[in-house]
Amino acid sequence: MIVATKAIVFSAIKYSEADLIVTCFTEKEGIKSYLLRRILKSKSGKLKASQFQLLTQLDLVAYHKNKGGLESIREAKVIYPYQTLHTNVVKTGMIMFLAEMLKNCIKEEEPNQGLFEYLENVLYWLDCHEEIANFHILFLLKLSAHLGFQPDNSKLDAEYFNLIDGCFQQNETGIYCEKGQVVEDFKRFFGINFDAISAIKISKTSRLDVLNLLLNYYQLHLQDYKKPRSLLVLNQLFQ
Repeated sequence: MIVATKAIVFSAIKYSEADLIVTCFTEKEGIKSYLLRRILKSKSGKLKASQFQLLTQLDLVAYHKNKGGLESIREAKVIYPYQTLHTNVVKTGMIMFLAEMLKNCIKEEEPNQGLFEYLENVLYWLDCHEEIANFHILFLLKLSAHLGFQPDNSKLDAEYFNLIDGCFQQNETGIYCEKGQVVEDFKRFFGINFDAISAIKISKTSRLDVLNLLLNYYQLHLQDYKKPRSLLVLNQLFQ
């Protein structure tokens, strides 16, 4: 079946000497993986390896057999050429982390229009702004809503955050209840948009604590969650 769809690149892995296996989140059919033959050596083909950098937004014409295997791409066009995401070293580290998290979190071969639009818009924002130290925290918090386990923020005045139930509460009810400065810093990310993240002034240590809290939350709510390998790179960039 020939499918024309927008797509966002989650990963591109070298396969054999000249091939790439590319995983994309497509607007029309969710996650799809494609085998791009000879793309690393071809100079005259329609497809270029540079089109499949992490989190690139594409228009694809693809052939989907929908049998669980690797699909093929006939045409690809970059919709929005990024100005900074693949040239700014800090943003490059950021998108490595985001892409790894997205591939870890999103596995369904079915459309999710709201999630797709969220990623389109937020990647555009990231490309256009420079004060991004808190970006990944708000990104993951808002992503959790699209994945179905957004924390309940109706009791932000409560002392504890329950990672299992995803809510703030006044009393400790088990080993998965956190309190202290990390919870107070976490609360500051609720009810804001990305334009407000530069107003959140927290130290590198505090930011890392909040990120680890969120990653622990993801681990408890996602099946087959894997700790992102790019986390070390991300933490070094925001020293």
